[in-house]
Amino acid sequence: QVQLVESGGGSVQAGGSLTLTCAASGFTYTTRCMAWFRQAPGKEREGIAAIYIYYAGPNTSTYYADSVKGRFTISEDRAKNTVYLQMSTLKPEDTGMYYCATKRSWGDFYTASAYNDWGQGTQVTVSS
Repeated sequence: QVQLVESGGGSVQAGGSLTLTCAASGFTYTTRCMAWFRQAPGKEREGIAAIYIYYAGPNTSTYYADSVKGRFTISEDRAKNTVYLQMSTLKPEDTGMYYCATKRSWGDFYTASAYNDWGQGTQVTVSS
């Protein structure tokens, strides 16, 4: 059974930084997409970053929503089955519940319904 567990959320002032961690278990890495979504109260779940992992080789491809491009960085550690989201220059509008998700298929990086497995979420709160 696939399990994704997010951690690293918390409260930070605007301009600060946080790093989120997604620990995966229940499967070994294959060519797949790992992604981060977030959801603010009263809003739809928003895809913000994705990393497509080419397991047969060393390369990955990363994708970012315009709202976080240049401020957030997604990365992964295959040996640890872990994905990270480094967040810098945080803004109050970054506040929300952050979720890790995964799928096998290519494309639809920012579409929540395309993902097969989800973590429970970790809260990020950015104060002005």
